[in-house]
Amino acid sequence: MKHKLELIYFKMRALAEAPRLLFHYTNIEYEDVMSWDYYGKDWSEVKPKIPFKQLPMLVIDKKHEICQSMAIMTFTENLAGINITDPILNAKANAIMQSAQELFMPLNPTVNFATGEKFIKKRDDMMPFLKSRFEDLEKAIKENKKKFFIYDEPRACDFVTFHHLDLSKLLDPSLIKKFPRLEKFLENMMSIESIRNYLEKRPKLIDVSVEPKLVIDGIPHPTGVKRT
Repeated sequence: MKHKLELIYFKMRALAEAPRLLFHYTNIEYEDVMSWDYYGKDWSEVKPKIPFKQLPMLVIDKKHEICQSMAIMTFTENLAGINITDPILNAKANAIMQSAQELFMPLNPTVNFATGEKFIKKRDDMMPFLKSRFEDLEKAIKENKKKFFIYDEPRACDFVTFHHLDLSKLLDPSLIKKFPRLEKFLENMMSIESIRNYLEKRPKLIDVSVEPKLVIDGIPHPTGVKRT
């Protein structure tokens, strides 16, 4: 059964990115919709009225609202028929996905919004945690001895991990180079045609640490939750 899928989010490269990657990999059609276009109101008016008061949200058939990016990833995996049925491997995949998701704070907000001295301080403060978590992820993928974290084909956990590792290059491009197996993981992900095509066409995040913007349809827009 084909569903109408609408992914509601803001102008930033953060929690909606892994779902987008998975949609493109599985060739599932969806529509990207900015919060203000979907609701016709500012986020400050909408926020108190939606489940868990946060986005992204996946709206299915104009009826069902799925919040939390991990729930969206699980739904998409099931919809595409690539969910991991082995309970042990599924648990391992969930552990990878949750561990990678913990990189969100403060990595994503810093890259998308912090500027000047605040950016430098946040970057430096988070570096010990990032290095420790990158070490954990590198160890996990080495132990599995597969191309990706579970199989030789990516699953939801791989797309979540990819997003955060890829974003870290905008924080400090030298960091990922300290972890050759994770760098190879990124290369393997980017070698997938559907992923490569998406990465080439997605809005570019520019002027990080100075005045972050997303270039949408050729026009730079300040990152954030407001219409521009």
